[in-house]
Amino acid sequence: MRQALVVFESMFGNTELVAEAVAEGLRTGMTVDVVAVGSAPPVLGDEVELLVVGGPTHAFSMSRPSTRADAAKQGADAATATGPGLREWVDQVGKGSARPAVVAFDTKVKRPRLPGSAARAALTRLRRAGFRALTSAENFYVDGTKGPLVDGELDRARDWGAKCATEVV
Repeated sequence: MRQALVVFESMFGNTELVAEAVAEGLRTGMTVDVVAVGSAPPVLGDEVELLVVGGPTHAFSMSRPSTRADAAKQGADAATATGPGLREWVDQVGKGSARPAVVAFDTKVKRPRLPGSAARAALTRLRRAGFRALTSAENFYVDGTKGPLVDGELDRARDWGAKCATEVV
């Protein structure tokens, strides 16, 4: 069976919930491993046919050490906030030779509607490293910095994951 790897960064738990829901959808057609970015492999194996990356949108893009430190001041998980984020992992994984198809998602505040997207930034970096984007970036919305997720977003994430599973060739 085809294999997917879902790598996520989550400060307040919302992005992790979305990652798990996406994985549920992917499991309709694939074997799936879900790992936090701090435990993600720095190099992908050839068995991975779909790489899914997800993280929170911080300051219009992927988190940086300074934005993770700000999140920690707001009550985010301290270990996650002080560890490497999706930005650092994406740059590292691009140095390996495996190039599975890739999709990306992020979580961002619904209101006020702000520009920028961690998912778009991740896809841009991965494309530059030679990965093939399967689809455009997907945004999932939270109600305020800490959440919770907006109603219906987990169902939407499951549906998106299932759709991604059918598009892997």
